[in-house]
Amino acid sequence: MALPTALTARLGIALPVVQAPMGGAAGPALAAAVCEAGALGMLPLSWTPPDGMRALIRATRALTQRPFGVNLVIEQPQHDRLAVVLAEGVRIVSFFWGDPAPYVAPVHAAGGLVMHTVASAAEARRSVAAGVDVIVAQGWEAGGHVWGEVSTLALVPAVVDAVAPVPVVAAGGIADGRGLAAVLALGAAGAWVGTRLLASAESEAHPRYRELLVASAEDATVHTRLFDLGWPDAAHRVLRNATYDLWDKAGRPASGRRPGEGEPLGRTADGQPIPRYSDETPHASFQGDVDAMCLYCGQGVGLVRDVRPAGAIVRDMVAEAGAVLARLARA
Repeated sequence: MALPTALTARLGIALPVVQAPMGGAAGPALAAAVCEAGALGMLPLSWTPPDGMRALIRATRALTQRPFGVNLVIEQPQHDRLAVVLAEGVRIVSFFWGDPAPYVAPVHAAGGLVMHTVASAAEARRSVAAGVDVIVAQGWEAGGHVWGEVSTLALVPAVVDAVAPVPVVAAGGIADGRGLAAVLALGAAGAWVGTRLLASAESEAHPRYRELLVASAEDATVHTRLFDLGWPDAAHRVLRNATYDLWDKAGRPASGRRPGEGEPLGRTADGQPIPRYSDETPHASFQGDVDAMCLYCGQGVGLVRDVRPAGAIVRDMVAEAGAVLARLARA
């Protein structure tokens, strides 16, 4: 089924769902599966070298002919990576964690669209004034790195009112069709979905990580700055685990004085150690104590009850949202 909104019209997709660009877990297979379902898949390429970027973009294009996007974290300069993205023909680019203004013109010059994640109505207005085409309003419930401190329920309508008629995508805590219907009712034109798709068959997250997601309740996450080795002083939401409890029981000491700091919890596929408090997402190729690693996760995790193909997750979410909206219309 289709569920047309201002977002689907703007992006050339059928379903108003965007797969969150989850670093370390979202690769070509996940992005393409979401695209083939009719939604928008995303590749996280913020720290990928140019050759690796080209390989991932081309691998995704080999799996789907439908539109997909690339996400770049602009806390650091990303002009060179953006040039690679545009040269490879990607025409949907999302930015996060900074000012998108310096990046809008090159995307528009290439005939592309710019998405940007915000945490307030004021930031949304500034972004639209800079030329951003689609706003992502990220609520505090979101997993992964979290830009602001306002809940999705409060943030989304404020942002919608601030930038109408620019399409707004709601992010944070959306894990089923009821959540999608709810944010559409708030005025959003679509949903940004991370945690639910993290627990998908095509996710590159470690199998143990996915098991933990399925087993977790809605109160299993914490908002913290604990896992900062690699990205200092950046707030994030994760599953509470042994590393968090070790730090908590020690009185929450500052970085550099935390218990077990620097000790390896495991290794990457190429043999690099993964230290405690690392910000790396446990990839399927990692070996070691996955339970104690950084397990990004949003508050919608309590609605994640199985690992299923991403396409089925997206289609069922949209079908459920359509049924909810139809029931409300009849009422």
